[in-house]
Amino acid sequence: MPAAPRERSVFLALLPWPERVRVARALRTETVGGLVLLAAAVVALVWANTPISGTYEQIRDAHFGIPALGLDLSVEHWTADGLLAVFFLVAGIELKRELVVGELRTPATAALPVVAALCGMAVPAALYLATTGLGGGRAQGWAVPMATDIAFALAVLAVLSTHLPSALRAFLLTLAVVDDLGAILVIAVFFTADLNPAALGGAVAGLVVFYLLQRYRVRGWWWYVPLGLAIWVLMYNGGVHATVAGVAMGLILRTTRDQGEKASPGERTEHLLRPVSAGVAVPLFALFAAGVAISAASLGEVFTRPEPLGVVLGLVVGKTVGIFAGTYLAARFTRARLNPDLAWADVLAVAVLAGIGFTVALLIGELAFPDPADAEHIKAAVLIGSLIAAAVAALLVKRRNGIYRRLWEAETLDEDADGLPDIYQQTDRRNRGAAGDS
Repeated sequence: MPAAPRERSVFLALLPWPERVRVARALRTETVGGLVLLAAAVVALVWANTPISGTYEQIRDAHFGIPALGLDLSVEHWTADGLLAVFFLVAGIELKRELVVGELRTPATAALPVVAALCGMAVPAALYLATTGLGGGRAQGWAVPMATDIAFALAVLAVLSTHLPSALRAFLLTLAVVDDLGAILVIAVFFTADLNPAALGGAVAGLVVFYLLQRYRVRGWWWYVPLGLAIWVLMYNGGVHATVAGVAMGLILRTTRDQGEKASPGERTEHLLRPVSAGVAVPLFALFAAGVAISAASLGEVFTRPEPLGVVLGLVVGKTVGIFAGTYLAARFTRARLNPDLAWADVLAVAVLAGIGFTVALLIGELAFPDPADAEHIKAAVLIGSLIAAAVAALLVKRRNGIYRRLWEAETLDEDADGLPDIYQQTDRRNRGAAGDS
């Protein structure tokens, strides 16, 4: 008797209700934070291109801190090394949750988004290297166009007032989570200063203590906050970028609930810090990182110098080609079937939207090009590339928004007002009927 054909999984299918609630909560915060991020970026650009631009530079370059701890940093430096550690702490928690209880917990469900994200990092880097290689430029900025800024992308969707289905939003979020992991690995491996073994060893010892506190279910912020700050200081003085401390602690935090627990430590920490990350940390970083002087000459150099041109092409072309091709090939080889309510044009729109690489791209640009003159061109390229990606994605999304609206209305319809959309009850009834027939 021949074996029954293997059932094909559905890609971008309706999310399970608990997962949809969690994704909606996370994306709601990121959307609001993204709008604040947009406002901060606009303020920075306007401020840096007015007669009072000198005050912007004075505030950005002002130093303060605790010199005895090696922390006499500029305002810009504090936002990049300090506030973004909070952003990466939240990213680490999100990645841990995805690996333990989310979409990445099983190879079958993880394969497609992970392959798409990896291709979405590899192709932009390769395109940057090809551009700088042909143009005689420097290869050190290869990692700049790799990352997706989920907050900026969601802000674009909010401004457009679209009804992108929850499955597409969740796919974009998963891409961003894997991108963040790739970015932090790149920062940790390729952008380290002179290593201080003693301080780095102290940071590792602090992380071990952090793990043991979690392992033995020790509660109380008075344990974790001082320890977290000590780990951050030691990591910074150890020569590894301090944001690595944030993602390491996020990966250690427990994301599964014990019996009788209403929320895990990771969930509680994420609930407290996500608004701080999205609404304060990232916008303040953008305020002091996106202030680029704009002129006809500087804009021209973005498209004539190989390094900034490589960044623009990487974000706009590389991200689109990498994510779309990776998704399509992974779907073919894993026998995944696209949700019949959607089309590959919708995957293309998300791939283009992922070319918005604002926050992490600016951070890596500053690390890759420490010379301020070079960094200015890279920042301008990130801004221009992200704006082009946002504009093209807006056209693609708006073209399909009628279909998205219909799907969104079907996903949210709750005629019996029981708090659970009717589509989930219909799915349950179909599943029970299929089980009865078998």
